[in-house]
Amino acid sequence: MKDNQSKNDKIFDIIKDNTFITENEFDDALSILSSMNKNQVINYHTILEKLIKKWKSLEKKPKILLHSCCAPCSTYTLEFLCNYADITILFANSNIHPKQEYIKRSEVQQQFIKDFNEKTGNNVKYIEDEYNPKHFLQLTKGQENEPEGGSRCVTCFQMRLDIVARYAKNLKFDYFGSAITLSPKKNSKLVNELGFEVQEIYKVKYLPSDFKKNNGYKRSIEMCNEYDVYRQCYCGCIFALKKQMLKD
Repeated sequence: MKDNQSKNDKIFDIIKDNTFITENEFDDALSILSSMNKNQVINYHTILEKLIKKWKSLEKKPKILLHSCCAPCSTYTLEFLCNYADITILFANSNIHPKQEYIKRSEVQQQFIKDFNEKTGNNVKYIEDEYNPKHFLQLTKGQENEPEGGSRCVTCFQMRLDIVARYAKNLKFDYFGSAITLSPKKNSKLVNELGFEVQEIYKVKYLPSDFKKNNGYKRSIEMCNEYDVYRQCYCGCIFALKKQMLKD
């Protein structure tokens, strides 16, 4: 019990310090989290399901701006969320190196959205942020030798969540979130904690998630095969690429 409590301390500290009170607290994930026992293991997919249940009870279909790091992470994520919300994908990934790889992932993302819309009848939209790798390198200066999953990755998550939240606020979306929690290699607990911290800064609701749950990652692989989606062999940044090259 004590281990779970210590692991949950950060999210409950975020709840305690969060001054962002929405007009409709019933569809704010923090209100769901605040009702939980601190000793309880937090399943962010369950939190999302509770949020969806509230939308359905109110016959509400919110507008969500979803950051996507690559087409594979958006596959099952879109299949799942499009049942309950209007989704726009934001491709904001200045961490990706080299530029040719960035362009390829952007094109693959757009093609998948086009094919997905045609096949399912959905109307997922696409927005692309400016590609500015210098900004990423400035933010991660001094973290170049950090291991995968270390402080450099935290900085990268923060950078992209900050961008998607800013877009969501300016474009008046109901929620912002990220498809990155589909990946089994990414720390969903960390991503969600960072998301709620960014919510407080921009005063726009964060969508909690753990899309890998309920065989989400397995389904994403199936969908990549169905749609012939390119699946990259490294996360994206120059540091991850160097590590992959050493493995090869």
